[in-house]
Amino acid sequence: MKEPMLVLLPGREKSLLRRHVWIFSGAVAALEGEAAPGETVVVTDSKRRFLARAAWSPESQLAARIWSFDPEETIDAAFFRRRIENAVEYRKFLGLDAPEGGCRLIHSEGDALPGLIVDRYGEYLVVQFLSTGVEHFRAEIVAALQAATGAKGIYERSDVGVRAKEGLPERSGLLAGAEPPNPLVITENGAKFAVDVRHGQKSGFYFDQRDSRRAVREFAAGRRVLNAFSYTGGFGVAAALAGAEHVVNIDSSAPALKLARHNMEMNRIPPERYENREADVFGELRRFAEEGRKFDLVVLDPPKFIESQRALTRGCRAYQDIARLGFGLLAPGGLLFNFSCSGLMTPELFQKITADAAVEAGVRGRLVRHLEQAPDHPTALAVPEGFYLKGLVTRI
Repeated sequence: MKEPMLVLLPGREKSLLRRHVWIFSGAVAALEGEAAPGETVVVTDSKRRFLARAAWSPESQLAARIWSFDPEETIDAAFFRRRIENAVEYRKFLGLDAPEGGCRLIHSEGDALPGLIVDRYGEYLVVQFLSTGVEHFRAEIVAALQAATGAKGIYERSDVGVRAKEGLPERSGLLAGAEPPNPLVITENGAKFAVDVRHGQKSGFYFDQRDSRRAVREFAAGRRVLNAFSYTGGFGVAAALAGAEHVVNIDSSAPALKLARHNMEMNRIPPERYENREADVFGELRRFAEEGRKFDLVVLDPPKFIESQRALTRGCRAYQDIARLGFGLLAPGGLLFNFSCSGLMTPELFQKITADAAVEAGVRGRLVRHLEQAPDHPTALAVPEGFYLKGLVTRI
């Protein structure tokens, strides 16, 4: 049976020749043959020359995502076993296979599996199917994950809005094996963290900030620490374990702060050494400024302020505003850990925004360190859009 063929417009194959894996709908000339959403199509240039095999997604602006550039490679159960085994081996190479720990096990394009996110929490896996291609092969993927990891349970958290762009409904629930405990406890750099994989943000925990939490531990001893947008207190726990004098966690989510308190208790941090405040972060930082309150280390890890190109200007202003507030709360010699998880924010633009915020706050800053997503969130060389987390450590 002849495979359906996705024919590109003249000249639109250039990105694929550089091994980029996205095909936008505007690059498509025609689909020859029939293909249901998620099915595999052969991608050709305008002269019908083979380029790749890809997953077809007719409802998305990303009309196809490349599986393989090898004309001899079939997209089947064996294909997913190979890719998943390769991803697992890479985490072993990174030293992230400790049974009591956790990591990002599969990072979409970074692991040559576009649209698939898998986080490992000890013996359990949490999976997000974010594209029609991985949705189409969900049974094969779950079987391959079980075979490659021996996971005790696999839980789905595809309850995210991005699936609507692919014409997919939101889904969550147990996929295989045993239900994960609630909360589920993991160890990272000697710290214990409780994770709500059923209801927490993303899959429940932000492994991408592992190296940044380690950096906070380098500088936090003896300091008064403000952890803004604290979620379940990851940076706060890191600072407290390093010997911070006092830690303030601020977040707008009561359930997240409840887990933050639990994390502090699990790590035996005395209650007088930390404070959790449920509040709007912008408003609370302004209130601290009015009160003249000062800190020696401030962490700003806000949610994604830039969801699209249209939101770029407004999002940049939000990043600048929060950085200005953070700088204004620093005591002399204080450190600002400032982050953006917006993929559309370039490192150069983020540094400019942070510099402008320092000027607005009336401080002079020295750049101490650049930070980025941990290496278990790899960026494919040909897909630079996978690099999303930018961090700057600045001392005033």
